[in-house]
Amino acid sequence: MQLLKQFFTWWNGATWNTRFYTWRKGEFVGKDQYGNRYYRAKSAIPDSIPERRWVIYSGYSEASQVPPGWHGWIHHRVDTPPRDGDYRPREWEKPHHENFTGTAMAYHPPGSIAVGGKPATPAPDYQAWRPE
Repeated sequence: MQLLKQFFTWWNGATWNTRFYTWRKGEFVGKDQYGNRYYRAKSAIPDSIPERRWVIYSGYSEASQVPPGWHGWIHHRVDTPPRDGDYRPREWEKPHHENFTGTAMAYHPPGSIAVGGKPATPAPDYQAWRPE
């Protein structure tokens, strides 16, 4: 079953083509706390195009699973990858978590119909405008 998933889907880890390219040209760079593996390959035109960087997700492919340190490296914001806890978040940064939109853990504001709420009633000091 796993073989068919890899052959027909791209959202359940790496496809066969990605695995083959990684095997041929990929240089393993590191692994994050979620099990995602990061690779790079030299560019064919190094003067104009930087090296190619990519991630192979462990499990479902969701870009919000990339932690901030690795996000900076994969988008060429920093040159050195965050190895062994090298990345230190700023004091104002919240801990990283993936995007929960569309799941049971998604945020629903007060009054949302997704949680059975009712719309808020207007304030009593409001009066609708009427033309005279």
